[in-house]
Amino acid sequence: MPETEFATTLVVLDLIGIFVFAVAGALVAVRKNLDIFAALVLGGVTGLGGGFIRDVLIGATPPAALADWRYILVPVAAGLLTFVFHPTVGRLERPVALLDAFGLALFCVTGALKAVDYGLDPLSAALMGMVTGIGGGMIRDVLAGSVPVIFEGVLYGTPALAGATVAVLLDRTDLPLVVVAAAGFATCLGWRLLAMVRGWRAPLPKGPASV
Repeated sequence: MPETEFATTLVVLDLIGIFVFAVAGALVAVRKNLDIFAALVLGGVTGLGGGFIRDVLIGATPPAALADWRYILVPVAAGLLTFVFHPTVGRLERPVALLDAFGLALFCVTGALKAVDYGLDPLSAALMGMVTGIGGGMIRDVLAGSVPVIFEGVLYGTPALAGATVAVLLDRTDLPLVVVAAAGFATCLGWRLLAMVRGWRAPLPKGPASV
């Protein structure tokens, strides 16, 4: 695939994932009865945080979130829409959770492929894909005064790492980019959805915690 087409594909997927994550982040602010500024901030960090961390770590500076106005406009629009229409959006909890799973799958793939494009080895690129998927949510939870959900047994980071790994490994073959991205996306999304439907959780410590 030509370089310009590759870059355009990553940007489009990135913006879709940013919008979805920003809606989820803004909903956290609304449910905690925070103001519109908080909705914009939590929406922004959820949508942009993972990609920002990835870009800084791989040397893609300035980060896309600062170099391209679309990366700022999309989470702002998502935050405003969520704040204004939050009664409707809040009632769509299951669809929002589904969209969040799609966003995670998109981000882990785009993050990993961008890291590969910047010369990282497969393991490092897969880790960057995972960070892209979970980084924004972790920052959001810390700012909102909560323990990040990925530390509470929710299977979130593991599917992201699996999807990123599949994308990175297949990228080393002669398969078209769309096939590579689709395989990584399906791996992450399938695992995440199964965990949601079947109630799968990561192991937690048994018994009372020692002091």
